[in-house]
Amino acid sequence: MQNKIAIIDLGTNTFHLLIAEGDSRGFNIMYRERLAVKIGQGGINQDIITDEGLHRALVAMQSFKNTIDQQNIRAVYAFGTSALRNARNGFEIARKIQAVTGIDVNIISGEQEAEFIYLGAKSALDMGTEYNLVMDIGGGSVEFILANNDRVFWKESFEIGAQRLLERFQKNDPIVLTEIQALNQYFDDALKPLFDAMDRYPPTVLVGSSGTFDTLSDIFCIKHDIHKSPEEIETPLSIAGFYEIYEELLVKNRAERMLIPGMIEMRVDMIVVASCLIRYLIENHTFERIRVSTYSLKEGVLAHLSSTVGSTI
Repeated sequence: MQNKIAIIDLGTNTFHLLIAEGDSRGFNIMYRERLAVKIGQGGINQDIITDEGLHRALVAMQSFKNTIDQQNIRAVYAFGTSALRNARNGFEIARKIQAVTGIDVNIISGEQEAEFIYLGAKSALDMGTEYNLVMDIGGGSVEFILANNDRVFWKESFEIGAQRLLERFQKNDPIVLTEIQALNQYFDDALKPLFDAMDRYPPTVLVGSSGTFDTLSDIFCIKHDIHKSPEEIETPLSIAGFYEIYEELLVKNRAERMLIPGMIEMRVDMIVVASCLIRYLIENHTFERIRVSTYSLKEGVLAHLSSTVGSTI
């Protein structure tokens, strides 16, 4: 007997809906949708979700609920991440979403988020036996996982997501040198636990998980006339290619960035500070290559459900 499930990732910047159909062999992804909701905008660094953010969240979740109802899906797994877990009114927002849509939102810890991201990236690509650094840049948090295909050696979620960095550090557009220097100083302090862990488990590969890395890969492929299909679960990006895009992003304002082939509006504001974080990492640790997984948290939840008979999360 086949059955459908819906997985919703209520991210700080983007809400994602994934619908999969399951049978005795596992799940097949049938449908995907993403909406730029930006629930963190204007309040993320004050640990509050604004009334405007709540309104956008309710509109998006009602839209997802309509799709779920049309598909006659009863099993819905919804996860709130950084913005919801840190906001003083996060649980109140979750209750309002439940009251309006009937969907229960499970606000998860950063550690659980990192675990799902690892499972998602592992579903997309074979990490082999070497140390990989899996990196997922969200609007509220950034998850780092040191792992290979068999196990996680270390993982941590840092509340240094791109919306937080944007509102705290980037006051000019294009970004200016003093703002980049302030970001670097901030990363020096904030990422010390990461670099301590990388000393113990030195990664040779940086695995970018979804989000910013998807857009960087899209830009890279268009620049280099690489054709890829929407179904691909690992997409191209090189270290040299990243630097080429990074240098271009630094000198363009928002309108100019929107003209870069492959850029999308839901990424255009945060991509500069997110790229500053990537650049900081690859300048302070020697990686042999970058790989991009289009799979992330929601696919990790699906992998968890696939591996756990009768699972409840």
